Amino acid sequence: MNVNRAIGRLAALLVALYLVLFARQLFVQVVDGPRLAQDPHNPRLALLEQYRGRIVARDGTVLAQSGARGRVYPLGRALAQAVGYDSPVYGTSGLEAVFDQDLAARPLSNLPLAQIDELLHGAAAPAARPGATVVTTIDPTVEAALYRGLSDYPRAAGVALDPRNGEVLALASVPGFDPATIDRSFAQLLRSPSSPLLDRALDGLYPPGSTFKIVTAAAALDAGIVTLQTRFDDTGSYRVGDFLVHDNEGEATGLQDLTGAFAQSSNVDFAQVALRLGTDGWFAAADRWQLGRPIDFTLPVARDNLPDKDSVSPSILAQLGFGQADLLVTPMRMALVAATIASGGTEPRPYLVRAIRGDVERTFGPAALATPVTPASAEDVRAMMIAVVTRGTGTAAALPGIQVAGKTGTASPSAGTQTHGWFIGLAPSGEASTGQARAVIAVYLPAGHGADAARVAGELLAHSPLRKAHP
Repeated sequence: MNVNRAIGRLAALLVALYLVLFARQLFVQVVDGPRLAQDPHNPRLALLEQYRGRIVARDGTVLAQSGARGRVYPLGRALAQAVGYDSPVYGTSGLEAVFDQDLAARPLSNLPLAQIDELLHGAAAPAARPGATVVTTIDPTVEAALYRGLSDYPRAAGVALDPRNGEVLALASVPGFDPATIDRSFAQLLRSPSSPLLDRALDGLYPPGSTFKIVTAAAALDAGIVTLQTRFDDTGSYRVGDFLVHDNEGEATGLQDLTGAFAQSSNVDFAQVALRLGTDGWFAAADRWQLGRPIDFTLPVARDNLPDKDSVSPSILAQLGFGQADLLVTPMRMALVAATIASGGTEPRPYLVRAIRGDVERTFGPAALATPVTPASAEDVRAMMIAVVTRGTGTAAALPGIQVAGKTGTASPSAGTQTHGWFIGLAPSGEASTGQARAVIAVYLPAGHGADAARVAGELLAHSPLRKAHP
């Protein structure tokens, strides 16, 4: 009897232990399974990498995909910072990071019913479910052309977008890197003085120089303190307190109306426009343009740097009128400035991803960020931008058979430093109110001039699908 009782107790203990083990296994595989499956230290993730979802261009061209030999990036350096990388050692960046949860493969055995079936019946785990496909707005032909045009200028950057809807057609930052070799090259890239991991189109902050005269002119026209017929006399310099304003090459543009001052890019004249606006008027305009605020975009964008309003003296205000002093912006910001003019005064929200195609498709579409300029002033500024390309500082961007509007800029980060070149423009210009412009481009060239940037922009517009409507 005692033996039977002992055997019964032992059997009960074994059953209890089995139930504890079963409960623990059930918890680990069913309840805690999804968390463990996404843990970066889980070695099973390496087995799932070949099922990671794809990133594709607007036309279906593959930008990133996985296979048995790892992740591949067909556009390579041309779109490296924006697409990003996916590394078991260094993690993710760019779109690979933003949409990591969508792209990640999911083993079907992590599903509760599959886990229970595997526990009870010993069924083999089924194959993984591939990650979602991220469909971007990128035009691979435009992207390749933009990167190629910038490649002669170390640390250059550019943005091309469709002002009708805010779709980003190209983002380029020089130098690039090969995302497929990130595990081997990361330490070297991190030490490189050219900072190839930095996306200069989104994170580089630079003085906009004379491209900012678009903002100054639009604000002054809206405020009614100038018209296109207002005349200025640039004698070569203009003193504001202890500061002497002069043009970039020391020239004097003479007696001009506002369009002439804009086309010839007179700092002397636009310093006076800024002074007429006043500090309150300038900062009110900056607020309407949402300068200094985060840009609602698919990827993070560095905030503009504005001076503290209380520290702005008349001499600083004069410099702000032509994009100098403590004003710093990204190429993305300046692309949006041009897009606002192209759209008749409404600033479109830029976006880089059209859809996420997974179990449930999610789509993304146009939206407006702000309306910083009236339609009438946008039309006036557009007309002045045409004059820049037809008879002003931006003639290098002119194209036969297509009307281009733009603005050059030659900026100095600080006194005595090398100049940086800008060009922002739109084509075909049409009328701002009709929304005929199909492409906006912003080009930033360190160690260059505005004319250099205009030439790069003109070549891109001439030899890419930017001349045609996008689907």
